[in-house]
Amino acid sequence: MLKIVSNTTPIISLLKLGKLHILKKLYTQIHIPYAVYLEIEAGKNKIFYQDLKKFDWITIIQVQDEQAVKYFLDLDAGEAEAIVLASEIHADLIIIDEKLGRFHAKHADLNVTGTIGILIKAKTQGIIDELKPLLLELINKEVWISEKLLNEILRKVGEE
Repeated sequence: MLKIVSNTTPIISLLKLGKLHILKKLYTQIHIPYAVYLEIEAGKNKIFYQDLKKFDWITIIQVQDEQAVKYFLDLDAGEAEAIVLASEIHADLIIIDEKLGRFHAKHADLNVTGTIGILIKAKTQGIIDELKPLLLELINKEVWISEKLLNEILRKVGEE
């Protein structure tokens, strides 16, 4: 089984869409560091909130090397712990959206994807039929996607 680690933002984005199950269908199981769990818990008052401890396919793991987390001064706790956890468990993939977090993950020799990559993969595997309505819903729910990127994605998946 592949080892997949996710940061907070992709989980929140999928929760906003009501599509968190896509991660289970694509990967069977995902791992999140405790800091990501706490960031999700901080949004208990949000309409899309769900307690991740109730999903048997999401494993919450405490990072072992707390000192390594401190080296990522320019990242929030969730991003830093996700990168450290992915390195510690030799993850096959880290799901992270933030540009700076992706930069650090790539420099840690981690394979990186993000929310949009997950949605594209879900479409190519027939888990979702259309990408455009989901991307427009994300934009409507305050997830920033540039018009240029939106058009590139839709062209790539044949939904121009």
